[in-house]
Amino acid sequence: MKLDTLILGAGAAGLMCAAHAGGRCLVVDHARAAGEKIRISGGGRCNFTNLHAGPENYLSANPHFCKSALSRYTQWDFLDLVGRHKIAWHEKTLGQLFCDGSAKEIIAMLLSEAAKAGAEIWLETQIGEITHSDGRFRVQLTRAGRVTTVEARALVVATGGKSIPKMGATGLAYRIAERFGLPVTETRPALVPLTFGGSTLEGLTPLAGLSVEAEIICNGTRFREGLLFTHRGLSGPSILQISSFWREGDALSVHLLPDQDFLALLQSHRQTEGRKALQTVLGEYLPTRLARKMVEESGLVGNLADQSDRSLQILVSQLTDWRLTPTGSEGYRTAEVTLGGIDTAALSSRTMEANALPGLYFIGEAVDVTGWLGGYNFQWAWSSGWAAGQAIAST
Repeated sequence: MKLDTLILGAGAAGLMCAAHAGGRCLVVDHARAAGEKIRISGGGRCNFTNLHAGPENYLSANPHFCKSALSRYTQWDFLDLVGRHKIAWHEKTLGQLFCDGSAKEIIAMLLSEAAKAGAEIWLETQIGEITHSDGRFRVQLTRAGRVTTVEARALVVATGGKSIPKMGATGLAYRIAERFGLPVTETRPALVPLTFGGSTLEGLTPLAGLSVEAEIICNGTRFREGLLFTHRGLSGPSILQISSFWREGDALSVHLLPDQDFLALLQSHRQTEGRKALQTVLGEYLPTRLARKMVEESGLVGNLADQSDRSLQILVSQLTDWRLTPTGSEGYRTAEVTLGGIDTAALSSRTMEANALPGLYFIGEAVDVTGWLGGYNFQWAWSSGWAAGQAIAST
């Protein structure tokens, strides 16, 4: 079976590439349905891009690599596509855009665009041996028990990373890269809850289920969003964000309710409600269990009237710089994306094509470009898929 383009992976990046590659194009995927990760994203409503998407929202060994694709296919270009398909959307917070209805609308849109471009899609298809000779790629595919060898001028790898293995993630892209001599940077779970052990976990467990606004700081980076206490440690948007910057052994600095001037508040309450217990007053601003925990951590005893300004400052320091050291993360099982991937030094930032092997492309999560939480990784999928598709169509 001879093709112009074979795309491995019918996810966000793969389908976007198929919509622009043209020619005889085949997209294959092991799943029963295309775009499964799109379907479950954003609570089923797909946080499909972010109004503020730009190079500064991405992590990579080469922070400049993503600039070309992101500037040539922007969030506004994708919004225009969404508008043409009459998909209603809304901004949630911090520029995050979601479908009013279902994430399935985004999948249907991508499938429609791919079909319009003439692409064919094979699902429940297993990928076997991949070889290259005479300027052509040959890939052995197994579908419904039948083995087919496909020959293509261009091979696009859009199989994602290692995150969410229950959906079939295997790190296949990295093995393909190594097969053809492309380097792969260190990979690790990102946008993932952090876990704790020992006495720290014992102290956090009674807080499970509580959520509060917080600013989390680690390695010079800070994120201010919701913080969620779990039975294994910490989660919520602020923790998922900082997890991409955290490394084993690093401590987190937690600033609870960063809009509050706790010292001024406590001093004011001391004048009018001095007989109240510290945790009672603090409980007017924090969940009761968390207020009790913070007072215990500060080591202060007695009523509010018993506390000097110096004592209150000890409690305030606990509230604004609570130091916690995770022992690990929940891993790829719950990670939204994979940090690291195909070394960008081996790829063209304009086309996503391998420098050393013309016709081989890597796009989406497989590449060492990882976005923040909030629609940034989908935007990278759209931009990198578009860049590869445009390059293929023009050759």
